[in-house]
Amino acid sequence: MRNTVDILGVKVDKLNMSQSVNTVMEFLSENKLHAVYTPNAEIMMAAHRDSYLKNILCQADLLVADGAGVVLASKILGLGLPERVAGFDLVKNLFTQAENREIKFFLFGGKPGIAEDAQKNIMAQYRNVKIVGCRDGYFNSSEENNIIDEINSSDADILLVALGAPRQEIWIHEHKDKLKVKICIGVGGSLDILSGNSKRAPEFFQKHGLEWFYRLCKEPWRYKRMLDLPRFIIKVLKIRLTSKSKA
Repeated sequence: MRNTVDILGVKVDKLNMSQSVNTVMEFLSENKLHAVYTPNAEIMMAAHRDSYLKNILCQADLLVADGAGVVLASKILGLGLPERVAGFDLVKNLFTQAENREIKFFLFGGKPGIAEDAQKNIMAQYRNVKIVGCRDGYFNSSEENNIIDEINSSDADILLVALGAPRQEIWIHEHKDKLKVKICIGVGGSLDILSGNSKRAPEFFQKHGLEWFYRLCKEPWRYKRMLDLPRFIIKVLKIRLTSKSKA
């Protein structure tokens, strides 16, 4: 039975990184597709405004807190998520696990060439990992059936979908009945980092929950989207204060 906490109507799994990796590995033994999402505060706030997106997140088989803001929200609400489970780190841990097992990955998303560059770097670092297919994220609806056929014919176990949130979550949800993989994971910009096209925030920013600030400094045009972080925390604080007043 899943151990989850409710944050703005979305059930977040109360797991640390090790437990999350183990849960994904257990999914491989089950004969069904499992959807794994890793939302940050921006996506949680978007889901609060968009009932369709909220419904998609609530149907996840595993939903972990990618952002430090989500972990902070859980502490404000007295729910205590154990730690941030960043999607990028989750994927790297899965590659480590896959070195000793027959697990096949398909990389889907990013600009043309990004998935292929990511494949080269992944296979250089994790020599026994099997990447059985790559496809960029630039396509129109008329190509989707061919993309699904390509993924299915690859016999992949895990599909990493890097279309950006919430597009990737919506794509997984709307096509999961056609896919034959066992696990779909929305991985955001992970392929860009794995390809070497983008750099992750330095460790100091990661450890102190400041990756959002690093991204803002590097990409100041994102400021409008990042305003959702304080909006999210303010919303959570209001819920906390309201619950206290009713106690």
